Amino acid sequence: MDLGGPVGERLSFRILGPLTVTAGLRPIAVGGARQRTILGMLLLRAGRIVPVDALVDEVWSGRPPATARTQVAIVIAALRKAFRAEGAGAEIIVTVHPGYQFNPDGHHLDSTDFSRLVAEAELAARAGRLEDASRLYGESLELWRGPALSGVTGSLVEDEAARLEEQRLNAYDDATAVGLELGQDQELVPRLALVAREHPLRERTRHHLMLAQYRSGRRAEALETFREARRQFIEELGMDPGPLLQDLHDAVLRDDPALTLAAAQPSRAEAQGHARAATGTVAETAVTVAAEPPVEVGVIPSELPPDVPGFTGREEELKCLDSLLGTVESDPSRSTAPTVGLVTGVAGVGKTGLAVRWANRVAEQFPDGRLFVDLRGYDEQSEAVTTSDVLGRFLRSLGVPSQRIPAGLEERTALYRSVLADRRVLLVLDNVRTFAQIRALLPGRGGSCVLITSREQLEQLVTWPAEARVHLGLLPASDAAELLCRIVGRPRIEGAPDATDRLVELCDRLPLALRIAGARLASKPHWTAHHLVSRLNDQRRRLDELSQGESQIRASFAMSYRYLSDKAARLYRRLGLLDVPDFTAWVGAALLDTGVMNAELLIEQLIDAQFVEVVGVDATGAFRYRLQNLMRLYAGERAVEEEPEAERAAARDRVFGTYLTIAQEAHHREHVGDNSVVHSTAERLDVPATLLEELLADPLEWYEAERLSLIALIQQAARAGRADVAWDLTASMIRLFETRNYTEDWRVCAQLSLEASRQAGDVLGQAVMRHYLGSMHLYLQRFDPAVTELEAALELHERAGSALGRAMTLRNLAIVDRIQGRLDLALERLEEALDGFRQAGDLVQEAHALTNLAQVRTDQGRAELAVDLALEAVRLCERLGDGEAEKRGLAQAEHRLARAYLALDRYAEAEAAFARVAEISRGKSDVMGLGYALWGLGESRLAAGDPATALHHLDEARELAQRTVSPLMEGQILLVRAQSRVALGDPATARDDLTAAVVAFSTVDAPSWQARAREALGELG
Repeated sequence: MDLGGPVGERLSFRILGPLTVTAGLRPIAVGGARQRTILGMLLLRAGRIVPVDALVDEVWSGRPPATARTQVAIVIAALRKAFRAEGAGAEIIVTVHPGYQFNPDGHHLDSTDFSRLVAEAELAARAGRLEDASRLYGESLELWRGPALSGVTGSLVEDEAARLEEQRLNAYDDATAVGLELGQDQELVPRLALVAREHPLRERTRHHLMLAQYRSGRRAEALETFREARRQFIEELGMDPGPLLQDLHDAVLRDDPALTLAAAQPSRAEAQGHARAATGTVAETAVTVAAEPPVEVGVIPSELPPDVPGFTGREEELKCLDSLLGTVESDPSRSTAPTVGLVTGVAGVGKTGLAVRWANRVAEQFPDGRLFVDLRGYDEQSEAVTTSDVLGRFLRSLGVPSQRIPAGLEERTALYRSVLADRRVLLVLDNVRTFAQIRALLPGRGGSCVLITSREQLEQLVTWPAEARVHLGLLPASDAAELLCRIVGRPRIEGAPDATDRLVELCDRLPLALRIAGARLASKPHWTAHHLVSRLNDQRRRLDELSQGESQIRASFAMSYRYLSDKAARLYRRLGLLDVPDFTAWVGAALLDTGVMNAELLIEQLIDAQFVEVVGVDATGAFRYRLQNLMRLYAGERAVEEEPEAERAAARDRVFGTYLTIAQEAHHREHVGDNSVVHSTAERLDVPATLLEELLADPLEWYEAERLSLIALIQQAARAGRADVAWDLTASMIRLFETRNYTEDWRVCAQLSLEASRQAGDVLGQAVMRHYLGSMHLYLQRFDPAVTELEAALELHERAGSALGRAMTLRNLAIVDRIQGRLDLALERLEEALDGFRQAGDLVQEAHALTNLAQVRTDQGRAELAVDLALEAVRLCERLGDGEAEKRGLAQAEHRLARAYLALDRYAEAEAAFARVAEISRGKSDVMGLGYALWGLGESRLAAGDPATALHHLDEARELAQRTVSPLMEGQILLVRAQSRVALGDPATARDDLTAAVVAFSTVDAPSWQARAREALGELG
């Protein structure tokens, strides 16, 4: 199909940051979450067809209304109309069965430019043209204005955004490698240090930072960088850094002269093969038992089941099992113990399939026989097989006549081990539940090999070699999709990639569930993958859909559940009452109303039984655990079946109450003296002081560790009608959202809590949530919606009688007034807010109001008054102490003080104050605060007559403004940067900066700033 190119104006589409569309300098409005999501999907797959079903799934998260396809068509029509209105000639979005396609021909897409520039840079670097490579990498990274598609929702969009971010980081690492080869060591250190803090587990970035520090004469800092990396690797991953960092650390310690010449790009170790060739076989021998005639060997037993059809992936696990061959192959006569492997994993994860695949693959290595038995340790329909019966069967398979097999267990075991003593036999013992089942089945000496599968860890069993203890996790997504292809047929699966991804997710990447789903599709040719997904999307029916025929997910879980202790089963059931993605031990304690130590013991039982898995260790040092989705659904079913509603509700409420207590305490510890969070009357539970100390050693890190679980709990509370819990937890998390730039989490939690408060008639909850929604819009510099929400919040706070809430809302309205030039109104509101904070005794908010008053006075040309107000705020913050809230308030106060000094032409004092702000912001990893500080430093140096240094600070500031998606701040920085370029005699580049500033201001409601940028552009000619 000839899509044709545009004959009208060329449009620019940018996704490397907030989604924006422009025609020349004119922004094209893309309004509404649906339009942004749909356009984002089309741009991510530019030139490729995006099915309508994929767009529907992305917009409505798998729960579309009946009119979904029609609504998608309406959105497409609106986008086409907007583009045509701006002069785009041909259709940019074309209809191509079974969906739509973005036609990039003749239009600009920044992600395409990024990929092209990176490819050109790589070619230049390989050709030794380092200057060209450095320039091209710089141009590619300059295209980024923040997180890709920030503000656009949808799971697939977010996945693609994460992929693009990884490409950006790789490009940055490659650019750094080139910079190091060019000798730019000192210039690279500050930026590398910032990236290493943001991405502490990227070894290549750490390697570059250490090398740049060492070459810059900062040997001690290079060693400290390694020590910090080692601490984080051990705490978060449980392992030391890799050889790249280890070798560089050793070289720095000995001041290796080669470091001054070493290539910046570390070499990569090649993977080593582990395949081993057989070195020989063991001759068949006769075995003499109790002076009886030798046992004659007849047919060599080969009892392995056939290989699993469609077996997919598991290459690493198979390599681990290959270690079992090492001793057998080298010299069996020298081995004193048999090799023993163990495969563990949750029900349905494919333990038997892996064991059978490996056993069939290596069968020829065991010329004396391959034996297999299903011990039925988890079979509800049949009793477990007895050890004596298995011994009898194995002896007969090995050639011992039935009349020669003893009746007693001890005698059978002795004969069995004697028969195996000089043979090489492979024994596969499937579905083992206890070590007692297999103790007598283990050979007495080497030559043979045993492979065991179990849902238990079988702690009494010592595997040898150690790497042959394999815990089988879920299939990687790509392998899971491949398994479906092999069962259903490649055309049906590959023809619906989005539905396949969702199907894989709904089946938890569990092989048994995938095989059941695949078999249902294969047996019903009239079904599509989308149809099956729609059936599985309903959580109430998912286990039913995957429990039909002989293979049943529910039955496989039930086999393990029946063997849990009563207390462990109760904890497992109640974990199914929560929607959290993961949890720590205290959550289990709250569910059971018991101590944390007791809960930990029961969680360990659930881990051993494969119901719960360990995610890792969080920033507080606590283990985090989770249930897979299907396991959670089964737990919820058991809870409904076995526990009264009152007990289930009480368990949930204990978790809610405990989270409320810890979250409130975390806020108070993080922001000492800050009483600005308005709380609900929801019941809080007492939490032991020792537990609080353990969890809240670093309160912000506790919030970070619990962020996803808190968000899920807020959503669950809102849906359950517990608005008081939802809005209270949301209010306690706002500082995390703001500090770490989690604006989408902020919006979702506040909006859900607001709606729940409306349904509950909770006026105070509505007031608090509308205040925070307004604060979010203010943070994102969306001033009109900010005013709408804040004015509504002000009225609601007055109805609820909340003086503190009213003061906070007045303060934020005043900030908008100042930005939009209503200085007198801003002053009036701030003075009223200041009185409210003083009456409430909130010193932190009092200091914040003083800093804002200082800025208003500076804007009014009353910089002397501004200095006095800012100094009062600084003294107040210093008096409060050295907590995180005080540091944040101090940074704000110092920033306002610096601005006042700058207005008074006191450049040295301004620069010193901005430097203090930068130091505090770096210590708090406050990216936006650091951006403001660097902007101020740039202005100070420019005013002092040093435009070159100013330009360096402003470049860094702009990058941080783009990363935090702050277009107003970015535009203001660009105005100053243009002045620096003019001072350096570079008006052409200054013009580019001013043009970019016009575009930045056009994305926010800042007409006065946009006019200022256009005026400056006109002056340049």
